[in-house]
Amino acid sequence: MPRQADLSLNEKAFILEALREGIRLDNRPLDAYRPVELTFGEDFGQVNVRIGKTRVSVCISAEVTTPFPDRKFEGTFNISAEISPMASPTFEVGRPTISEALLSRILEKTVRRSSALDTESLCLIAGLKCFAIRADVHVLAHDGNLLDASCIALVAALQHFRRPDFTVEGEKVTVYSIREREPVKLSMLHHPLCVSFSYYDSGNIVLIDATEAEEKVREGEMVISVNKFGEVCQIAKYGGITVDAVTLLGWTRVATEKVKEMTAFVQQKLAEDEKGRGAGGLIAELSAENDRPENALESFRQSRDTAMV
Repeated sequence: MPRQADLSLNEKAFILEALREGIRLDNRPLDAYRPVELTFGEDFGQVNVRIGKTRVSVCISAEVTTPFPDRKFEGTFNISAEISPMASPTFEVGRPTISEALLSRILEKTVRRSSALDTESLCLIAGLKCFAIRADVHVLAHDGNLLDASCIALVAALQHFRRPDFTVEGEKVTVYSIREREPVKLSMLHHPLCVSFSYYDSGNIVLIDATEAEEKVREGEMVISVNKFGEVCQIAKYGGITVDAVTLLGWTRVATEKVKEMTAFVQQKLAEDEKGRGAGGLIAELSAENDRPENALESFRQSRDTAMV
């Protein structure tokens, strides 16, 4: 497997010395995110998130399937995460790395296991038919903080997605296409997001949204998943130095404030996209009315009379 070049000793020493003086290479505060960009595709459920040079794309799809025997009244929800070789030369197709496994695991804990998506609303006929929602997470560019970017993209895509409408007559299910009926939003119970903390110098220096270079010199990482109400969904810490309980509580409060800001940002972008689609889209396409000038008929008559003369 290809190995990416490590930072030199001088680069590592320079980054650590700058952090001890409270300076980051991009001149950000220690607790600040890089500029976040959130864009939507033409179809519902297609979302692109860019944090600095890190870029993640998420696509949501739905199909009708049979529910699990032990969960007859629920639909299914699966998350598939893939880090493309476009993101970094260290990743290869078909050869999952530790980073890819951790990304999938934390997204599962944060979104699926916390019941962010109401799977009971996906049931069509108990024990026979249900919707299967699939989220494909693709990392297109890696410059640090993959978890936060992927979680933002995933939660935004779930809110942006629309499932097909349906009717049930006895045991017969009719699923309507987007041409026949307006699709329906997914039922979300809450909107959890990840906040990743990187710490240095025996835990005395803590960063949010570390770049790839800053990740290579950190002593440890902690990922806290929380929603805007302050409800902690999961805490993940894989190795590194120990963190005491008081410090952990402080980081949780900081994560809650960051999630509140990011949730408001996502809601604003969703509202802007919905407003833009509301002006046209399917309703305008199916409308029988045509935009014409107010005096179109009178102008036509005058031109016809002039031609006859």
